[in-house]
Amino acid sequence: MFKNSFSIGSIGGIVIRIDYSWFIIFVLFFFLLATSVFPANHPDWPGYLTYATALLTTILFFASVLAHELAHSFMAKASGGEVKDITLFLFGGAAQLTEEPNKPGKEFWMALVGPLTSVGIGLAFLLLLRPAFRDLEPLAALALWLGRVNIVLAVFNLIPGFPLDGGRVLRAAVWKFTGDFVRSTRIASNVGKAVAYGFIFLGIMQVLGGNLGGVWIAFIGWFLNNAAAVSYRQVAIEDALKGQRVGSLVETDCPAISGEISLDEFVHDHLLQSARRCFPVIDGGEMRGLMTIHALKQHPKEEWGSIRVGEAMIPREKLFTASPDDDLAEVFKRLSRENVNQLVILDGDRFAGMLSRERLFSFLRTRSELGI
Repeated sequence: MFKNSFSIGSIGGIVIRIDYSWFIIFVLFFFLLATSVFPANHPDWPGYLTYATALLTTILFFASVLAHELAHSFMAKASGGEVKDITLFLFGGAAQLTEEPNKPGKEFWMALVGPLTSVGIGLAFLLLLRPAFRDLEPLAALALWLGRVNIVLAVFNLIPGFPLDGGRVLRAAVWKFTGDFVRSTRIASNVGKAVAYGFIFLGIMQVLGGNLGGVWIAFIGWFLNNAAAVSYRQVAIEDALKGQRVGSLVETDCPAISGEISLDEFVHDHLLQSARRCFPVIDGGEMRGLMTIHALKQHPKEEWGSIRVGEAMIPREKLFTASPDDDLAEVFKRLSRENVNQLVILDGDRFAGMLSRERLFSFLRTRSELGI
């Protein structure tokens, strides 16, 4: 989901990641607080105090966002689900679950616990920490701002715009009433798109009125619209693939290569002569790994003549694999979750072919054209 991100550690077994876009919003919040919010309310503060308070407030704000996402994640794990990671990015934070909840009740509480956590944090800052810091003006100002913004964060997330938390609460309610997960996702997604268009319209009107802050509101609307569409498309694809077997889409005409040839031979005798981008490496009837363009590019061109494919390939034990009898819907989830473009299909220990994301989408397009 977030290709340009890096890990900063883990909490409770959940990996915490930061997308590079997060630094943009971090800097924006810091400068908003340091040059506008705190100077307007406390003009007598020296510059170093204003900037130090702004920096600490910004760090604690994103710690609050992380706590919001951790609440979702811990509730998901308590309900029997798995959470791959949490990523902080331009629009806040996102917990990546390995699969959707299987019951509306689980969806409801997983969605609601995040805003409840933000409300709890906001009230703690306003009712506990602010009075405690009454004689320390910078900390009292910090607590006031964080208390208010966490409650605003909770209210914003409760807007019924899927995939916001409020949209997921809406989906859970419709799902409980209809018993149809796909239909409830479509309804919640459509409501989410309507909310997104409302944000875009509001943002444009504010810009026309001279308020450049409307650009950010319109941008949020654009993001929500895309997120709603992608979320429903994911569910619709999984539903269309359910019951289909991997074996029906396996590409068996995969040209195999030997691990003994050089990278130079691989490029000129195989890669450039074929439309393929990956090749199974098979020696003595046994699959040893997969040679891909990505693996090739890890080595300088001037060394291709002296490096063998067997040294550069992705070894079998590191490959994502599936069997011909696996369910296509589950395999599609794996492709999305692991962010890979193809899977090696093994029938026991025998290489049976490849399954690519492109092949899956081609199958779906054909079904759509035929109306089935």
